[in-house]
Amino acid sequence: MYIDEVPNRNSRPAILLRASRREGKKTVKKTLANMTDWPKELVNTIRSVLKGETMVPKDGLFAIERTMPHGHVEAVLGGMRRLGFEGMIASKRCRERDLVVAMVVQRLIAPCSKLATVRDWHDTTLGEELGVLDASEDELYGALDWLLKRQKRIENKLAKKHLAEGAAVLYDVTSSTYYGRTCPLAAWGNNRDGTKNLCIAYGLLADREGRPISVEVYAGNTGDPSTIPEQVDKLRGRFGLSRVVLVGDRGMLTNTQIETLRRHRGVGWISALRSEGIRSLVESGDLQLSLFDEQNLAEITSADFPGERLMACYNPLLAQDRKRTREELLDETEKRLSMIDAQVRRRTKKPLNAAEIGVKVGRVTNRYKVGKHFKLTIEDNHFAFERDEASIAQEAGLDGIYVVRTSEARKDFSKEETVRTYKGLAQGEQAFRCLKGVDLRVRPIHHRTPDRVRAHVFLCTLAYYVEWHMRKALASVLFEDEELTEARATRDPVAKAEPSNAVKLKKASKLTPDGWPVQSLQSLMKTLGTRCRNTCRAGNDKSRVTFYELTEPTPFQAHVFQLLGHSP
Repeated sequence: MYIDEVPNRNSRPAILLRASRREGKKTVKKTLANMTDWPKELVNTIRSVLKGETMVPKDGLFAIERTMPHGHVEAVLGGMRRLGFEGMIASKRCRERDLVVAMVVQRLIAPCSKLATVRDWHDTTLGEELGVLDASEDELYGALDWLLKRQKRIENKLAKKHLAEGAAVLYDVTSSTYYGRTCPLAAWGNNRDGTKNLCIAYGLLADREGRPISVEVYAGNTGDPSTIPEQVDKLRGRFGLSRVVLVGDRGMLTNTQIETLRRHRGVGWISALRSEGIRSLVESGDLQLSLFDEQNLAEITSADFPGERLMACYNPLLAQDRKRTREELLDETEKRLSMIDAQVRRRTKKPLNAAEIGVKVGRVTNRYKVGKHFKLTIEDNHFAFERDEASIAQEAGLDGIYVVRTSEARKDFSKEETVRTYKGLAQGEQAFRCLKGVDLRVRPIHHRTPDRVRAHVFLCTLAYYVEWHMRKALASVLFEDEELTEARATRDPVAKAEPSNAVKLKKASKLTPDGWPVQSLQSLMKTLGTRCRNTCRAGNDKSRVTFYELTEPTPFQAHVFQLLGHSP
């Protein structure tokens, strides 16, 4: 028997299963089956059998034993190695370094607890890539202890790489919720998470572009200004900078801390005045509101601030926003106070005394922070209130005005550059958003000892260092403004920052100019993770071979790897 293909002039060939025999000098063919409509694979299989070839089941010859996500691991590790990140952690490879690097990568691709981390390493190629597939949860805690001992050396390397003499250094403090009561660092303080839980504070030093350099962990009830001396000692002593400009917000660099900085030769500052300071400038005549008739930025001096330059700024959009916010808070406070008034009037059988009324009023005024704009009358079984229009008008007169203060000479920092540098603190806030948000999840903090908490926060900071560089490289395919760095150096330092037309178009269309889908960093990690490493098996029981085979990158994945400077 054989398979015969009979050509047809106006249609596809006929595929026939035939048998032939000789009758004298003639060959007689007999058609056994018409296979024209049969699947091509089945026809080829029958053809091979008729030729005498031995057929085996596909599963007996070749099988894919396992598929593991690999592309996101490949991308992050490649980015870290181009940064020299592993050498920054320790110059020589060791078990602890591999574990720390693996934990940093894990926080970027899927942040989770230490127990979940060691389990997750069995479901991606990360554990195999760094040789830590056999790691236990206790080993990770040991690696954290090892990392904390090296924190100063690592931070020194970062400072040497990114800070120079005379550099402006951004500093800010935040806090995160702590769940539990066993850690001495956990305390009742200003919890920036907005929850009524114990918290732990930490301060981040970053270079002018927002790249993290150092982090310090404090008890949750530590005041922001009290952390300044330690940061100055670090910059001057450990980092060896004889000339540095510290940039902090008005709540951080208070008058008391600025007086402390004055005693350190070579240490300058850029900060801003509180509202009472601005009001005193207006009342003394040093700041005249007519300055803003034709400009939004003016440099002034005041005898109340000797040796300082003051940059007075006016932003009409900020003024409108403050006015709207104040009206909303006043309305809500008035509504709540009216409810208290009605409650006092109802309580005739068991009247409320002045102390009880005061507690209720205090809850309202502390919540909405505009109690100073109300005149309150609190007596036994009596409560009355009214708006203080004079106080409201006084505050409204300063809407949209803020004053940046600095010790730096005009030749080093122009008035425009001073304001831009102060507003650069927003990049420190961006770091906190990434640390505390879905990117790295520094919170909630569950570690029980102070050193473990410090190591955890430092590990997350290192992960943000890698993320910062990845965001820069991948800005074209992320919801990032690629023109932002250039715009910050040239745009009006006072006016509201506007996104570029390019990023507006990118966000509206959800596509890059090249037609690639715009991603968040988290969705991009998932997309890269679909590039898998397959464990394949070939051969039979007598001669079996196992090998790895990577799926081919999609055009978009190849583009992302190209942006990262990586050849998959």
